[in-house]
Amino acid sequence: MNKEFPLDYTERKGIVFDVSHVQERNIEVRDIDISQVEKGMFVAFYTGFIENIGYGTKEYFSSHPQLSNQLIEELLKRNISIIGVDFVGARRGKEHTPMDQHCANQGVFIVENLCYLESELENKNTFIVHTYPMNYANMTGLPCRVVAEINS
Repeated sequence: MNKEFPLDYTERKGIVFDVSHVQERNIEVRDIDISQVEKGMFVAFYTGFIENIGYGTKEYFSSHPQLSNQLIEELLKRNISIIGVDFVGARRGKEHTPMDQHCANQGVFIVENLCYLESELENKNTFIVHTYPMNYANMTGLPCRVVAEINS
């Protein structure tokens, strides 16, 4: 989104919120414990969408869940670093790219299409997330590798 991914964002404290129960509406602030969100965090949302619908289907790209504008704004106010979702984007359709840019303008990047977030739900605490984007020119999004570091 015409912004440089800061090197220190490659290692962030992370948390995953289970919002798989939210159906037929936006994911709202009330659906998570916002008090757990800290400055600089990688905040991810597990819906189960990528596993249940399957990446690449027409439904996957057109009917995915989305975060409410209010939830996104609350995350931005808390100065997080990264929003992670297991679906196509924080917002659908025409709102997708402008919201990505809005977040990037405030130093927050959105990582989409995450897999295996459910495995992190068992870890009730926060953990370390490593995010390594690949730098390609003239793209609105960058492929990246995301790895969770779990202390057992």
